[in-house]
Formats: sequence, C-alpha cells, structure tokens
Amino acid sequence: MSDVRHVLVLPDRDAAEEVAEALAHRFGVAERPQLVRDALAGEDDAEDAQWLVVVEDPARHLDATALDAFVAEYDGWVETE
Repeated sequence: MSDVRHVLVLPDRDAAEEVAEALAHRFGVAERPQLVRDALAGEDDAEDAQWLVVVEDPARHLDATALDAFVAEYDGWVETE
C-alpha cells in the first residue's frame, strides 16, 4: 500500500498558512504540513503564485471530499497524489 499525499492548492500565502493551522483542529493532522510556493507556468510576476499545503496521509485517514470542501472555503482545491 502506498502513502497518500494531499496537495491543497491555495490562492495566496495567507490562505495557505490559515489552512495549515486549521488542519490540526478540523482534521486531527498531527504533523505540520509543508507549505510550498508554486509559481504559475509562464508567469514572471511574484504575485501570480499559488501556495501548496502538502499533507502526508500514510494511514489514509483523511477524506479527500471533506478536505476539498474545507479548502474551497479559502478559494482552493485538493489534488491527491
């Protein structure tokens, strides 16, 4: 069985930081998720960047649908690897 990684895509750093903090309370995520800046392809402007919150889920406890609904509150979405 392979590990699952949820990648939460957010529009800006503030939203990504809020989501990362809230994951422990809403979903019981014990480890602090990794925040990654993702510049959009072909964009030179630093303002045109998405932020990713990477959540490891080796035990497959997190519901991707619930995560997606949660992140949608911050104008984001979930990609599951």
